[in-house]
Amino acid sequence: MIIIILLFLPNLAIVTGIFSPSNENWEHIREFVLYKYLQTSLILIISTAFFTVIIGLSLAWLIAQYDFPLRNFLKWALILPLSIPPFIGAYTYHGIINYTGVIQKTLRNKFDILVDPSWLNIMTVPGAIFIYTLFLYPYVYTITRIFLSQQAASLIESARMLGKGPWQIFFKVVFPISRVALVGGTSLVVLEVLNDYGVVKYYGIQTFSTAIFQAWFGFGDIETSIKLAATLMGLVVFILIIEKLLRGRKQFSFSTTKVRPLPLVKLKGAKAKWATIYGMTILSLGFFIPVLQLLDWLILTWGKIPFSDFMTYVKNSVLVAGISASLIIIFALVVGNFSRLVHGRIAKTLPKLTILGYSIPGAVIAVAVVTTFIALDHKFAPLYQMMGISTTLVLSVSLVMLIVAYIIRFFAIGYNSIESGYDKIGTNFRDASRLLGMGLTKTFFKVDIPMMKGAIISGFILVFIDILKEIPLTLILRPFNFDTLSTKAFQYASDEKIMEASQASLLIIALSAISIFVFHKLLEKEPR
Repeated sequence: MIIIILLFLPNLAIVTGIFSPSNENWEHIREFVLYKYLQTSLILIISTAFFTVIIGLSLAWLIAQYDFPLRNFLKWALILPLSIPPFIGAYTYHGIINYTGVIQKTLRNKFDILVDPSWLNIMTVPGAIFIYTLFLYPYVYTITRIFLSQQAASLIESARMLGKGPWQIFFKVVFPISRVALVGGTSLVVLEVLNDYGVVKYYGIQTFSTAIFQAWFGFGDIETSIKLAATLMGLVVFILIIEKLLRGRKQFSFSTTKVRPLPLVKLKGAKAKWATIYGMTILSLGFFIPVLQLLDWLILTWGKIPFSDFMTYVKNSVLVAGISASLIIIFALVVGNFSRLVHGRIAKTLPKLTILGYSIPGAVIAVAVVTTFIALDHKFAPLYQMMGISTTLVLSVSLVMLIVAYIIRFFAIGYNSIESGYDKIGTNFRDASRLLGMGLTKTFFKVDIPMMKGAIISGFILVFIDILKEIPLTLILRPFNFDTLSTKAFQYASDEKIMEASQASLLIIALSAISIFVFHKLLEKEPR
């Protein structure tokens, strides 16, 4: 219960901040630019959601229903764009498309074609939508593909017997039954777009995330930041309510215990060729092209960044991600065990509420955590003086604050993994251990933990990789002169040193890609 309360406590600062007196900055923002922030944010999330559904659903249906060349490779490789943080994709594509990029240079030097640079300007709202779509569609693709691959073949066979063609089956059967999976995947995409700071900052687009940063670091106005964060939190709550309404009460469940999975239909000729081309085009745009450009920049700038500096960024990244991921898994084990052992509505409901932290954008959590820690420092000021510490700000300028923010933001990921692990092992082994005279604590360490090894490892890796890629929280809450791989890549790109950003970017991508491959293998073994 203490862990659950601590996860909720900082967000109360945002709620109470709504009722604080308004100042001139907030009145100016509310009157002149708040509508613009809201309009731009809505355009980004609606457009990105639309295009990710089109790409994610079409690819999921292709992989789940048809057999064509390179299908087995594309099945897991189409998740790889998720290993590239959108801000890395943003500056990489800008480097490819701008005046000195490979596209315009090739057109000028090889074909003597001069292109108006404004035609290929990606640093716009449509450009941001393109970036978000390319690197976030795997959320929709992965969830929908798993859902479709588990559907009964009788649904499709019945539609074919009734004379429906492939397109009619897709729109009359596949699309409706995929509704829950599509809404779930799309909601993750929308939350990621709202949380993002790197793409919109680099492309000069005004959204709530950039406004919070400007109010805080530009004006030094924490009160206005809190009010902006509260407005953004309200938008997130509204989106979650819409998601709940879109899910509705419709359910698609099996009407028999004899369920045959969808048999693969072998494509031949032009259809097989176009299916492969479509999948490889999306994969190339979302993974191969950015990685090849980053590798080229890495070769050109090799040795420019001192190795000792780079190792410091690696050490810092591993330190905060490792400590945070470990604490999240420990807390998730405690909360999950509490929910499993204690019967009652409170014990079942409260742990579910802890996953709401993932739906709150990083900039909002950062404001909440800073406000809470500054208040704690003021409370502990007499204690600091007794210890001989002259400053009143201790916790709020330390790594502790950053780690706490990571725990609040990413607890849901670790908890979901641990909860699924508990569901799989059930309570029979625990009950047998208790009958044999083992205490609760001994049973937990001797029985539960060994059986939960897979869930613990997978949860740790997922949280570790997400923290490695996090930008808004780290930029706001890191101690002075403390850089990680993600913040350094972002700083280099912001300073127009995009080639120097390649080293840190490629390491983040490599670690994420390896994790994705490992989880694909674990997922493939799951049904057996």
